[in-house]
Amino acid sequence: MKNKKKSIFLILFFFLLVTLILIIDKKSEIKIIPKPVQCERTGDEYFKIDNYTKILFEKGNMELNRIAKDLSGLFEKSSNINLEVLENSDNKIPANSIILKTSINDMQLGDEGYSLEVTKREVKISANQNAGIFYGIQTLKQLLPVQIESRSNSNSKGQIEWKIPTVKIRDFPEYKWRGMMLDTCRHYMPVTFIKKFIDYLAMYKLNRFHWHLTEDQGWRIEIKRYPELSEISAWRKETVIGHRRDAPNRYDGKRHGGIYTQDQIREIIKYAEERYITIIPEIEMPGHSGAALAAFPEISCTGGPFEVKTIWGVHKDVYCAGKEETFEFLENVLSEVIELFPSEYIHIGGDECPKERWKECPDCQKRIKDEGLKDENELQSYFVKRIEKYLNSKGKKLIGWDEILEGGLAPDATVMSWRGTEGGIAAAKAGHDVIMSPTSYCYFDYYQGPPENEPLAIGGMLTLKKVYSFEPAPEELSEKEKKHILGGQANLWTEYIPDPKQAEYMIFPRIAALSEAVWTPKEIKKWSDFSRRVKSHYKRYDIMGINYRKN
Repeated sequence: MKNKKKSIFLILFFFLLVTLILIIDKKSEIKIIPKPVQCERTGDEYFKIDNYTKILFEKGNMELNRIAKDLSGLFEKSSNINLEVLENSDNKIPANSIILKTSINDMQLGDEGYSLEVTKREVKISANQNAGIFYGIQTLKQLLPVQIESRSNSNSKGQIEWKIPTVKIRDFPEYKWRGMMLDTCRHYMPVTFIKKFIDYLAMYKLNRFHWHLTEDQGWRIEIKRYPELSEISAWRKETVIGHRRDAPNRYDGKRHGGIYTQDQIREIIKYAEERYITIIPEIEMPGHSGAALAAFPEISCTGGPFEVKTIWGVHKDVYCAGKEETFEFLENVLSEVIELFPSEYIHIGGDECPKERWKECPDCQKRIKDEGLKDENELQSYFVKRIEKYLNSKGKKLIGWDEILEGGLAPDATVMSWRGTEGGIAAAKAGHDVIMSPTSYCYFDYYQGPPENEPLAIGGMLTLKKVYSFEPAPEELSEKEKKHILGGQANLWTEYIPDPKQAEYMIFPRIAALSEAVWTPKEIKKWSDFSRRVKSHYKRYDIMGINYRKN
C-alpha cells in the first residue's frame, strides 16, 4: 500500500513539474524589452512565416507601405523568404498575413502605443498613428528568431523555422521623451555609426537623439556662413593620452577631427525620421566654446589667440557676453541650425561656464552695469534669455543643462537636469518642463564595473542594475508637477571613447535598462525579471555584431 501511494505521489509530482516547466517555458518565450504594459501568451500555437506570407498595409497609407517594405526587407536580408507587400484595398484578409492598421481611435494607446495580436492565422498590428505601428514591429522582431537581425543573407528557409508565438499585447510609453545623447565632439564618429546609433535607439523604442555638435575639442556642424569652423574649429592637432588627471600629461601627436556637412546632416535627419526619432542639436554656449574661439578669437573676452583644445575638462575662455559681435555670430549659426533641424527644440548647453574672464572683461562688466544685473550669474541668465528670445522668434524652444537655473531661468526654457535631480525638481515646481538625466543613473561614460576590469573611463560607476532603477519623476513632486517631467535620457560623452566599438561597449546593454525605465510603468518593472530577459538579448547583439558588456 505504501509503495502504491509513493508511486501515485511521484506521478503527481512529475505531472506538476512538467506543467511548471511548460508554464515557465511559455513565459520565457516572451522576452521583450522594454516590457509591454500588457502581454499574454494565448496558447501553444505559432504563426509561421513562409514565402506565401503577405504583409498588408492600410489603403492609401504610403508611410505604412514604406514600413511594410522595410519589414519585408529584413526577411530578404536574413533569409530566402520574400514577403509580398500589398495594399489592403477590399478589407478581405487572406490567411497567413501580417496586417498593419492605423486610425483605430484607441485613446489609451495615444500616438505611440500599439496593439499586437498573433494567432495561428495572422499577425495584426494596430495603432492610432504610424509611430505605433513602427514600435509594434520592433516588438514583433523580438518575438521572431534572433536571426532576423542577420544581414548576411546566409540563412536559408530550411535552416530556420520562422515562427511567432501566439500573443496579445497592448503597449504604450510611460514618458514621451525617451532619449540618448551622443557626443561627437571629443571624438568624431563616422556617419555610418551615427546611423547605427539611431538604429539602436529605435530597437528599444527610444525617440530622441540629442546630438552634441560643438565643444572645446571640436566643432562638428558645417555652417556655410563661417567656413572657418570647418577648416579650423573642426580639427585639433593632437589628443591627450590616458586620463587627463595623469601627470605629466602626454599627447599622441595625431591630428583629429571631422565635420558633418549639411547634406550629411539632412541625410541623417531623414534616416532618423523614418525610425520616428527626433534629433535635437546642441550648440554649446556660452562655455565649452574653445573650438569656435580658435577660428574667431574676437568674440572672446581676451582676443586670443586660441587653439582647439587637446585636453578634456573645463576651460576659462568662453564667448564674451558683453560684445554684440558674439550674439551676431551665434544668431547666424543658429539660423542655419534651425534651417536644418525640424525639431521644435534647440539645445544650447549652458553648463560649466567659468566666470573668470567675464569678471575681468570691461565689455562684460559694462553689460552687467547697463542691464542692471547683479553679478556674472545674472549675466549668464541674460545671455540665455537673449538666445531664447531669438529661438522663440524662429518658432523654436530652448533646452539647457540645469546651470541655466542660476541667475534666473529663461521664461519658457526646458531644463535638462544632470547634476542630480534637484535642478529638475526646482524647475518643475516653477512650472518648467524637465528632462531628467542625472549622472548617477544616466551617464553611460561611467564605469560599468570595477575599473581594473574595464576600459579607461571618465570615472564614476553606473551598473546595469542602477540604470534600471532610474525613475524620471521624483516622488517629491505633486501629480501636477510631475506632468512637467517629459521623460529621461542617457548621455554618452566621448572623452575616453575613441571609436564606435568602444561606444557600443558603453551603450550595451545599459540602453536596454534605460528603455524600460522610460517606457514601462514602474508598477510592473522587476529587476529579477529584466535581468533574465536582457541575457536573452545577448545573442541578438552577437548576430548584429555589437560590442557589448556581459553582465
